[in-house]
Amino acid sequence: MPVGAVALRGGIDVEDPLGIVLGFADAQRYFDVGDTSLPTTFGEPDLRHANRGGARISAVEIAAILERRRGIERALRAIAPDASLASPPASLRWLPLRRLFDTFADIRGVGFSKMTKALHRKRPALIPMLDSVVQGYLVDDDPGPHAPFGERALALVRGYKRDLDRNRPPLRAIRRELARREYVLTEVRILDLLIWSIETTARPPTRRVPQSAGSRRR
Repeated sequence: MPVGAVALRGGIDVEDPLGIVLGFADAQRYFDVGDTSLPTTFGEPDLRHANRGGARISAVEIAAILERRRGIERALRAIAPDASLASPPASLRWLPLRRLFDTFADIRGVGFSKMTKALHRKRPALIPMLDSVVQGYLVDDDPGPHAPFGERALALVRGYKRDLDRNRPPLRAIRRELARREYVLTEVRILDLLIWSIETTARPPTRRVPQSAGSRRR
């Protein structure tokens, strides 16, 4: 089934998005998008899992995060396990997500990247991984370092949703085609990989994304 192009910022059209995502998926088999069997618990295994994906959360940072475990789990319980950023805007509950992000505020060494890599597997259809590459892509939505931690993270996620909504048909088509190949990825994760494909690959003069992508580092 043909998949349409994905339109990203800067006037860039990704003309073979399925091929790019498959390139990543075939190269890296850790693409489990989240074990939602325990969607309201949070502990050291979640942080270790994030580290296997490149989060680089230190032992000291793990200890600091776990001191807030009860607050994190309380915030997770307020968000449905199947909550999706692809849902209509009116159906999304932004305040509980802001409160979840706020539980990570002011932890030394822990920013949006480490936080969202740890939380992504708990709400894989809702929370994008806001590493430095994705943050750079969303720079126009960033209210800046003077904004409160949770407010700033939420602004980036809202910006991410606008890109997702603009590309909803091709992203859904990609998700279906991936499922046929036994890859289970959410629209959020697919868009993340496509953003990486343009931000970490030199752009040719035509501003078209190359039709394949190599391994990825975070």
